[in-house]
Amino acid sequence: MIAPKGVTASATGSCFVPKTKKVFFVCILISLLYFAGCQTQIRDSNYSYKVPAQLDDGIATGKMTAANMDTAKITALTRLILKDTFPNIHSLLIARNNKLVYENYFSGKDEMWGFHLGYIDHDINKIHDIRSISKSVVSACIGIAIQQQKIKSIDDPIFTYLTNYIQYKTIFNSQITIRHLLTMSSGIRWNEDVPHNTSQNDESGMEQSLDPVAYVLKLPLDQKPGAHWNYNSGGVQVLAEIIKNASGERIDKFAEKYLFAPLGIKDYSWIKSQPNFPAAASGLRLRSRDLVKIGLMYMNEGKWNNQQILSEQWVRQSVATTILRTPDSTTKGYGYLFWTTIDTVNGKPYAITSGRGNGGQRLFIDKESNLVVVITAGNYNLSGIVNDGQRALATHIIPALY
Repeated sequence: MIAPKGVTASATGSCFVPKTKKVFFVCILISLLYFAGCQTQIRDSNYSYKVPAQLDDGIATGKMTAANMDTAKITALTRLILKDTFPNIHSLLIARNNKLVYENYFSGKDEMWGFHLGYIDHDINKIHDIRSISKSVVSACIGIAIQQQKIKSIDDPIFTYLTNYIQYKTIFNSQITIRHLLTMSSGIRWNEDVPHNTSQNDESGMEQSLDPVAYVLKLPLDQKPGAHWNYNSGGVQVLAEIIKNASGERIDKFAEKYLFAPLGIKDYSWIKSQPNFPAAASGLRLRSRDLVKIGLMYMNEGKWNNQQILSEQWVRQSVATTILRTPDSTTKGYGYLFWTTIDTVNGKPYAITSGRGNGGQRLFIDKESNLVVVITAGNYNLSGIVNDGQRALATHIIPALY
């Protein structure tokens, strides 16, 4: 899927940028039509717990009480979501002990990669932006490509698999390895900490570029590869190109064949920033239940329903802290395109692995508690929200465990 004709997609969480005034006014008209009669509605906050439906999708379901969870605490959280105390949450799913024990969908304003969709009645069948959780899916695909021996090692220099971009190789970036891209420690000068749709934001610049991979590779280094963590969506686009060159298949088709099909994921889309470039870092849209499958696969050392999709070694390496995000904090780390965090709840530490996406998209994995949580939301480019998914995890979901 690509942006509407005459419209280019700018970046994760940013809006599509019309190329012409005519298209601009068309987009304004569409937005007005979407929002006419689609303003935020007051939802009924009455809620009683129901066991998730048992479907023919490979996910086992069960009761929260059977999974040693306090139903009252999750019911209280649900009512807070319905009251928008936790604002604009679109779905919340909880799996424990390999069973889906809670599943709920909520109406709210939403976007598709920056394009306003209006007020949506979310449900079990709707796909949703997962934004930067797309990065974690790319990480899984790198692991599969290594299993297939299409990539020899993550310690190979990236230009081993980028012969079509060899003109951008320098004495400095020649030292960058696949591992450096997976751990966001390439040393490439990159800035995503400024508003989108500004010339200073490199993610926007990459997505608007005719060749996003070339955009990344042309940038200079400001750190030695491996020395410093710096959030960099561009490195993920380069990883997608490495998969394409090593396997002959674009990241969307590679994932469809070797990851989604084994997981029984049939409904997805991967938005393209340019016709031949799926937006590897942010463009994937999935159903929340299918995101739970990915979490359960990592929970079970790469297995899904007794099929080994990812190797145990790859899963363990992916979710382990490889580099610290801040040198002075041992509780905030990063694996292979996964965030690693040690949270303290009621005086007890919890090691949480997560995929995170703009707007409040979250995939939480707590291996010790055998817990997988999926949250989707519509809070794109909004900072300062206190009652977000991380807070819901800390104040209601983890305290519900016993």
